[in-house]
Amino acid sequence: MTNKKYYALETNETERTAELMIFGDITSWPWLESDVSSYNLSQRLQGLDVDQIDVHINSYGGEVAEALAIYNTLRRHTAKVTTYVDGFACSAATIIFMAGDRRVMSPVGNFLVHPASAYIGGNAEALRREADNLDSITEQSITAYMQSITKSRDELVELMAQEKFLKPEEVLEWGFATELEELSEDDKAKQSVQRMVNARLADIPYKLEMVTNDEKIIESVKEAIREEFAKQKAPEPKTEPDPPKEEPSYMELLMNAFK
Repeated sequence: MTNKKYYALETNETERTAELMIFGDITSWPWLESDVSSYNLSQRLQGLDVDQIDVHINSYGGEVAEALAIYNTLRRHTAKVTTYVDGFACSAATIIFMAGDRRVMSPVGNFLVHPASAYIGGNAEALRREADNLDSITEQSITAYMQSITKSRDELVELMAQEKFLKPEEVLEWGFATELEELSEDDKAKQSVQRMVNARLADIPYKLEMVTNDEKIIESVKEAIREEFAKQKAPEPKTEPDPPKEEPSYMELLMNAFK
């Protein structure tokens, strides 16, 4: 089965700009086309001769070491970097987001930071070493966040321990983002549904088993669409003859997509 490629880097030589899409897991072993490796990505970024790099993120995260390598590559580049949360920025993906000179949070995006975690087997000594390693990796993440956020280190550590999704306004308040993206009129219907989904996500504990989260998120999306669709289709008292039949609404098209 061929997976849709969600990692792409495109350049515009005339305008001297580059657009990077990180829409996959961040891993040192990119098994899928949607996975992102710091090795192949950093090489391409270092070779860019541009003045502006726009980074769009929709990722559950992955390996912190890989994210830090991408973060440092972006920070060292001479171009101005703008990062965007287009959907999800969780775990290691939030570190890449922090590389932006401008950091733009979607008002319907999702953002989550947490301490480093890992799966490991072995004896007690191996587990103790891994615990120390995780503390060190978490500290590196904290250092990246503290370059920009407006809260204290103790507040950040407490937030990471909670492992909860932040509202877009909270992402801005904390200083993770420098601004909230403004939506066009065409995005209003999408925004109303996504806000309902975000409210439900706040009650879903973050887990590394993303398959479980995917199932809950998909069900939340379906439920939110059904509720919004029902409100839009609620009958109103008829005072005039029915108007001519119109093209399907955005909500109708969205509902059909989930059938």
